[in-house]
Amino acid sequence: MTEQNNQQQFDQNNQNNQNNQFNQQMNNFMPNSNEQFDPADIEANKAMGGLAYILFFVPLIAAPNSRYARFHANQGLMLVLLSIALSIVYSILTGLFLAMGAYGIFSILSVLFTLIWIAIGVFGIIGLINGFTGKVKELPIIGKIKIIK
Repeated sequence: MTEQNNQQQFDQNNQNNQNNQFNQQMNNFMPNSNEQFDPADIEANKAMGGLAYILFFVPLIAAPNSRYARFHANQGLMLVLLSIALSIVYSILTGLFLAMGAYGIFSILSVLFTLIWIAIGVFGIIGLINGFTGKVKELPIIGKIKIIK
């Protein structure tokens, strides 16, 4: 009976270690920067943080002195700029490949860009949740770029 208990304890410890490793990896992927922001600023501007992913300029007008609102406005602006850039590239490549009659490449390109736009949508949802819940986490890939200081 003790051997079975020991095995269960080992399995539980192993599972806890795997969960801790996963959580550490996710924290490295999306670092939390709350310690750089005033908790009162975060609490007062949670709505602005979330709205930044719908209309990035709203927090800049409604809460211009809030570092928290500016942080999320920057993240929202980066999503908008990335979407615009991808739309331009997609339009150029689509016109080029369709003019050449390369329908197979066009199909592959369409699937690839659809997946990228889905990822951008997921990033937007992540940002929206982070903004409304008071978290200061950079979005994957584009989060390190700062346009709005």
